[in-house]
Amino acid sequence: MAEIITMPRLSDTMTEGVVAQWLKKVGDSVSEGDILAEIETDKATMEFESFNEGTLLYIGLQNGETAPVDSLLAIIGEEGEDVDAIVKEFKANAPKQDSAPEKKEETTKPSTPETKTTEVAAELVAPATQSAAVQQPVVNTGKVVASPLARKIASEKGINLSHVAGTGENGRVIKRDIENYVPVSNAPAPVSAMALSEESFEETTNSQMRKTIARRLGESKFTAPHYYLMLEINMDNAIASRKVINEIPDIKVSFNDMVVKASAMALKKHPQVNSQWFDDRTRVNHHVNVGVAVAVEDGLLVPVIPFTDQKSLTQIGAEVKDKAIKAKTKKLTPAEMEGSTFTVSNLGMFGISEFTSIINQPNSAILSVGAIIEKPVVKNGEIVVGNTMKVTLACDHRTVDGATGAAFLQTLKQYIENPVTMLA
Repeated sequence: MAEIITMPRLSDTMTEGVVAQWLKKVGDSVSEGDILAEIETDKATMEFESFNEGTLLYIGLQNGETAPVDSLLAIIGEEGEDVDAIVKEFKANAPKQDSAPEKKEETTKPSTPETKTTEVAAELVAPATQSAAVQQPVVNTGKVVASPLARKIASEKGINLSHVAGTGENGRVIKRDIENYVPVSNAPAPVSAMALSEESFEETTNSQMRKTIARRLGESKFTAPHYYLMLEINMDNAIASRKVINEIPDIKVSFNDMVVKASAMALKKHPQVNSQWFDDRTRVNHHVNVGVAVAVEDGLLVPVIPFTDQKSLTQIGAEVKDKAIKAKTKKLTPAEMEGSTFTVSNLGMFGISEFTSIINQPNSAILSVGAIIEKPVVKNGEIVVGNTMKVTLACDHRTVDGATGAAFLQTLKQYIENPVTMLA
């Protein structure tokens, strides 16, 4: 008996999916556990496996097509089985999609006489190649017949209409004759202004990920009252400590790993920053799951490091690296992006000294990390060369007050400026 396969809900926020690629074609034998297709969700591109056995008899969506969850994706059954009736019945019972009303073309009467409208239209659609050649000297001794538009352009360019050969009806001088007019000097025809300033653009279909990013960031920015706290951190000790740590064989720690670890430890001391806002309640989390923003081709993904405060710098570094690679190769699963209680976004590697981020809801805060800058600083009353890094904390004022956010940043600063305290 034929089995209907519908568009699966592969994440809790997924409302529609895109068939990125079919790995089976109609007529192929399918076993339970075989990968049927790759489905692009709002978070990642995931492999969709079959829970049925038989022959792939029908494909409802081609590569690149989008459909809501529970739409007809495929039918699996016995070889040679007729599925036309099943397809018709499914489509007949499917909820109707809202369709845009057809637009009717409205015909309006021109405000100017019909003959002028016709002439202008002819001038606009006439091929530009008709008058590209150099014109021979022309002298019209009688009355010159020209369209109003041609007369206007000729007046602006200082062209004598009696020297222009008309290519319109009955020798009428029209717009293209003026634009392609060449004086007797045999100079090349002037290039029209339209050709010099031609508009062009390129459009691409928004991916499920990009649409979800737009929706969620819009909701966050327009519903959560953001405010921002910026702090400058002395990075001299962090630079020296990292150098010593990385001299140990098989150990590599980045500055971002230090920031993630310091954030997790600071959150344990300031749990209000580790909170989440819901319409009817506020949740203060006692566990710390730091999300690390990773830039990918279609936008931004935030893999989560669970129980970050309980992990060492090297464990954090290895996990961040592994999940960043998965994110960029579209192998990150929705489960690896769920459950964050705080987010770190670092653009320092791009030379950005400071910036602000939009909170990853329902979290209450996100930390923006800038580049380490070498510059003059004052130490013990003297100006010396130092290294500093600016961090900016975006807070949701519904859950995190200014003093609470400031206290969190002070604790974060202490950890980063004294990395040995994070090794205990």
